[in-house]
Amino acid sequence: MFRIALANIRFPATREESVTLAQQAIAAAGAERADLICFPECFVPGYRGMGKQIAPPDAAFLEEAWSNIATSAAKGNVVVVLGTERIIDDHVIPSALVINRDGTRAGFQDKVQLDPSEDTIYSPGSERRLFETGAMKFGIAICHEGWRYPETVRWAARRGAHVVFHPHFHQQEHGSYVPSQFADPANTFHEKAALCRAAENTCYFATVNYASPGSPTTSAVVRPDGTLLCYQPYGEEGLLVADIDLSAATGLLASRLRG
Repeated sequence: MFRIALANIRFPATREESVTLAQQAIAAAGAERADLICFPECFVPGYRGMGKQIAPPDAAFLEEAWSNIATSAAKGNVVVVLGTERIIDDHVIPSALVINRDGTRAGFQDKVQLDPSEDTIYSPGSERRLFETGAMKFGIAICHEGWRYPETVRWAARRGAHVVFHPHFHQQEHGSYVPSQFADPANTFHEKAALCRAAENTCYFATVNYASPGSPTTSAVVRPDGTLLCYQPYGEEGLLVADIDLSAATGLLASRLRG
């Protein structure tokens, strides 16, 4: 068994608050004896776009933020999958930084498939990675790419990933349906896609969103057979903690794909 925590917490008011909230969530995950905590998309310094006003990209701020969060990871003995951004040759790339239990950096998984609305805000990455902590192997598919591009999840599952983490940002749009139950038939396709990503690859799929009023999606963990293990009440801030059975994540269906 492996315990994961999903940080279903509010959008930070400032980039400084993003670091403080991340550190608080890591400490809470440590208190819950979680092995790993995952944050929403670009949590540090906050997702750009969708009407959000974020300070200009700042490489020095990011380095200091990552170092401070790494210190918290080591103190809490928790692996961290931190939704963030990084700057390469003046390009801002949405990414996830994986920090080991001892505070060292395991590396980045950049967002490879951008939503068309992000074309003027971010630049895409180009490679996929598999990560490992203890007995668990995991991949990361960020927001749009996990929902609309099944191959981003299958890539990790075919290489032995027990879990694919899915940091995302999804807030209410004016007049949109407000769900109260996961994968509500009246809601958008997004949460149904989460069920499919797990079932079609025989792996766990752990999706994590910010907490916001009227949110159309929430944080949840889906079992390898496509059934729901647990989800966070919509708009409610807090950690979603789940114990997962790694032996159930065989990757069987992913491995049978030809080509």
